[in-house]
Amino acid sequence: MPPQTTTNETRKPLRRAIAVELETTKELNKLLHSVETAYLGIVREVVEYAVKNNVTSTVKLHRLFYRKYRLEYQDLNSQLIIQAIRQAVQIAKSFITRRKKGLVNKPYPEVRNVSIRFTEKAWGYEQFIHSIAPVRLELSLPGGRTEVWLRLHKRFWLFTGGGF
Repeated sequence: MPPQTTTNETRKPLRRAIAVELETTKELNKLLHSVETAYLGIVREVVEYAVKNNVTSTVKLHRLFYRKYRLEYQDLNSQLIIQAIRQAVQIAKSFITRRKKGLVNKPYPEVRNVSIRFTEKAWGYEQFIHSIAPVRLELSLPGGRTEVWLRLHKRFWLFTGGGF
């Protein structure tokens, strides 16, 4: 889930990423699985290219892959494609650094799982925080915005200022 931004005395933003569980129907679960499959495919391909060509610049990889994936996955929200490329860059940078230190013996990293990161642009944050009990939000998924229900953890309330 995208981080919550608050400010302290020096006006520097504080950001927290908070993981939550979604309560899904079978149809929504299939839709989320298709998003995850596309996201994982993007991450794997970008990581492979980045490691093979020793490219760790988010800007360069964005220029190379964004348009391709926007055409290939037209129903996928553009922010998800951007986040997948960013996540691939993080994985590639980490792998290249570890390979230089001699900690890796494989030619490429294995990307088995991904953490799908919905930015504030891909879900209704303003509506979410103004709700009395924020337990649902809208995600931009193939086919339009979809309402999903959250299963909140006590840490969620800690970071959003709601206490326990």
